[in-house]
Order: sequence, then structure tokens, then C-alpha cells
Amino acid sequence: MRIGFGYDSHRFKEGRPLILGGVEIPDHAGLEGHSDGDAICHAVLDALLGAAAAGSIGQLFPSSDDRWKNANSVELLRRGVGYLRNRHWQIVNVDVTVICETPKIGPVSLAMRDKIGRVLGIGSAAVSIKGKTDDGMGWTGSGEGLAVHAVALLQTLEEQHKVGEKRESSFLEGRSDP
Repeated sequence: MRIGFGYDSHRFKEGRPLILGGVEIPDHAGLEGHSDGDAICHAVLDALLGAAAAGSIGQLFPSSDDRWKNANSVELLRRGVGYLRNRHWQIVNVDVTVICETPKIGPVSLAMRDKIGRVLGIGSAAVSIKGKTDDGMGWTGSGEGLAVHAVALLQTLEEQHKVGEKRESSFLEGRSDP
């Protein structure tokens, strides 16, 4: 098993839609960025790539490449997940913290968890997304933008198969724990 950490931050920019975790949040300035600026998707992908020692989002989807201009970050995340699966990695869970004064993350976190869980192929129960504030301190506290921290746990598909075999064997032998 491997753990990875991801981080992303963007300034708010009027005139752009705010998309976080693949969910559009109305009545709020969007985020600057080469793609759609979805800092949750970016941080999650960096955490996943970090866990697999497979580089960063900037290496897979460089901002110098016009193919990724205004790209849908959910699709970038989906491509990254495919990249990891082709290298025999399975995502176990993801934990995300969004740091901002506004928007409030709680009211939209379930929709974000559902969207990210489907893209990752792990379901919403294995995705945590929560919001925190900086109580008015620093650039996030003054409302200039937001920051996102993400942690991901991966296991190899081979390891997942071994765990499944061990559970099946324990079950067949009448034991409840693997």
C-alpha cells in the first residue's frame, strides 16, 4: 500500500464558473487556471500520482500544452485514474480538505463526494471532502482564493487480489477475521 499527498491552490476570478470536485457552485467567482481550475480534482490527482510515484498533474497535463486549455478537470482526473490502473494500482480511499472562507463546502460536499467517488471507481463512502477556514488570516482568509490538501491511499491490484483470497479462505474456514 502507498500513501500520497496532493496540494493545489488558485485565486478567485470573476467571470468564470466555480467548479470544485466536479460540481458547479453558483453565485461565486470561479478559479483562475489553465484548465477549469477545479482545485479538488487537481489535488486528488496529485495525491494519487504521488502515491504511485508517477509524477504530478503538471507532468501529465502541462499548462504549456494548449490541449488542456479550459479542460474539464474531472476528465483529467478520469484520465489519471486510467493511467494508474494501467500500472496496476487500485485506489482505496481519498481524504480532501478545502481551505477557504467562501464558498461553504459542507452543503455541496455530498455531491462532490459522489462525483469524485464515481470517477475514482470507489464510491462516495471512500471519499471524504470537508471545508475549513483560516479565520480571516492570510490570503485564503482574506478571500483571495482557496487551497486544497488531499491524501490518497493506493494498493496494487495484486495486493487487492491477495486480500480477497485471504478473506475468502477465512470465510471458508469459518473464521470471521482475515
